[in-house]
Formats: sequence, structure tokens, C-alpha cells
Amino acid sequence: MSERQALLRGIRVWLVFFVVCLVLSGATAFPLVTELRWLEGLLNSAASPVPEHLPGLAEWIGRVREGLDATEEAYPFVLYGTDWLAFAHLVIAVAFYGPYRDPVRNIWVVEFGMIACAGIIPLALICGPVRGIPFWWSVIDMSFGVFGMIPLYAVRRRIKRLEALGAAGPATVPAPAGA
Repeated sequence: MSERQALLRGIRVWLVFFVVCLVLSGATAFPLVTELRWLEGLLNSAASPVPEHLPGLAEWIGRVREGLDATEEAYPFVLYGTDWLAFAHLVIAVAFYGPYRDPVRNIWVVEFGMIACAGIIPLALICGPVRGIPFWWSVIDMSFGVFGMIPLYAVRRRIKRLEALGAAGPATVPAPAGA
């Protein structure tokens, strides 16, 4: 396998990983009320050590579930916002087909993703307190930006190396058939 092929393979593996995580993260926003009911039941089951060892987590999940239940009953249209959140994740995931197919030409999509990941941190630090979100939960939210940056940074580095090789050959490598 040539260096160019190895770089392209690495780019595509990281991109697939990132897209799968983005899709899964988005898909969980559709059944939010059901998920919270299920999670609260799991956390408060007799087998769970969470209420004893992490009472703040159990209380927070219960509070969020109560809020979602009340919202679903009285104002179900508000939950339409989480449907749009899920949809946005799916649409953003589709954008990463560009770098999968032609990484050098579409590096801007990866850089856009990196900017979005970095933007999670100020959003959580500003909006979390405004909305009454516990700081430790904001840290969990910020971790999505940090962990999302890892594969995107790896992809960007590989694209830059692939671009440097481009002077000696074609600028891009076509996607395999069916990709």
C-alpha cells in the first residue's frame, strides 16, 4: 500500500468513526422523553449504585425527566426543537461525505467541524449557567467538543500530508466504487 493510499484509508476510517458518532448522538435526540424515563428507571433500580455513589446525577436525571414529562404533556410542540437538533446532526453528518470522497478539496468541512467542536465549550460555559445546568453536566457537554476534535484533528493532519504528496501526483484520490 502506498503512502497516499494509507493516508486516504486513515482519513476515511476516522471520518466514518466521526460520522457514526454524530449520527448516534443525533438519533438519541428523537426519543428523548422515552430515553430519560428508561435511564431514570435504570439508575434507580436496586442493582444500580448510582443513587448511593452519585446522588447528584440521579437527582438531575429525575429533574430532567420530570421537566420533559411536563413539557410533553402541556407543550409537546416544544420537543419539536429536539427533533430539529437531531436533524441537524444528521445533516452535518452528510456533509462529511465530501471529505470522504475528496479530502484535499473538502478539508474546509473538517475545519468547520473543528470550529463547531470548539464552539461547544463557550456555549456550555455561557448557556449552561443561564439555563440552570449543573457545572458538572456542562463539563460532560464540553467533552463532546473535546472528543469530537480528536478524530477531526487526526483527519486534518492526514489531509495536509496527502495534500503535500499531491505535488508529486494527482491532487485527490477517487473514492472506491460504491463509496
